[in-house]
Amino acid sequence: MAKYKPQHSRLLFIDRKIQEGRFPNCSSLAAEWEVSSKTIQRDLEYLRYDLEAPLEYSAKERGYYYTEERFQLPAMDVKESDLFAIYLAEKLLSQYEGTPVYHNLCQVFQKIEDSLPSKTTLGPGSDFSRFSFFSAAQTMIRPGIWQAVFDGLRTLHSLDIKYQLPGSKDKGSKRRIDPYHGVRFEGDWYVIAYCHLRKAIRTFSLARISEAAVHPERFTIPDDFDFQAISASHFGVHWSDNETKVRIRFGKEVAPYIRERTWHESQQITNNEDGSLDLELTVSHLFELKKWLLSWGSQAQVLEPGELAKEIKAEVGAMARLYDGG
Repeated sequence: MAKYKPQHSRLLFIDRKIQEGRFPNCSSLAAEWEVSSKTIQRDLEYLRYDLEAPLEYSAKERGYYYTEERFQLPAMDVKESDLFAIYLAEKLLSQYEGTPVYHNLCQVFQKIEDSLPSKTTLGPGSDFSRFSFFSAAQTMIRPGIWQAVFDGLRTLHSLDIKYQLPGSKDKGSKRRIDPYHGVRFEGDWYVIAYCHLRKAIRTFSLARISEAAVHPERFTIPDDFDFQAISASHFGVHWSDNETKVRIRFGKEVAPYIRERTWHESQQITNNEDGSLDLELTVSHLFELKKWLLSWGSQAQVLEPGELAKEIKAEVGAMARLYDGG
């Protein structure tokens, strides 16, 4: 065990041993916790006199016991900020629902809750009902897919999958992939993998995998694979080897919302005299960026590159035609 053993931890340890009814004594407790008998003796005195524990010594059993079976240690010093952090983390667990780790994480939090003294309370103004959490819309992942992908990632085994490309009318293509990295993004789970069919690294949405089985063959992740490096200039979950400089002008009505967030690590903002601003960033893929730009409507204008401006204009035109004659 670690050299640093705070009294709080020792008291919980001693209390657990006494609750087990094995009549521990100073020598046995000191040997197991790797401290001196004098340290344990001081802890026992603290339990008896400061925490008013019904602690007695049995000469027959040559150890300590509680004279009251239902005795529990009084509330320990747990800061409200610690409890709130635990509460937040537990609520955020919902985004992992349906994954192999969700059940294990819930068990961990249950153990944390069970370890808290029953008398632990929060001070005034700590009503958790005044906090709400809205999760992003989540994709539906077929039963067994997550577990197979998780096992492939964990054990470095190839996967045989059946994958449906978005917009494709066929029933999906069979592929063998080597899963390198898992990614969670906006309610969807992705696996970054080497595709044996395309002979290149590709991004696969778990929601589009209809079949998945772990292959006996193991693989080795190349030394030059660096997820942080290849995704550094991404805007969303897609990326490529090419980088594009993009400049967008946002109207004064939405400029405050643009300023208050970091949208991309490369972003640079130039404020204009009329209250608008220009946002400049360098990205490796335009797919999610185009969707994001369209969400701002007439308040976002692509200044460069020209090709992206043309694509946005064509998309807006197609949208307008949907309502012609309405």
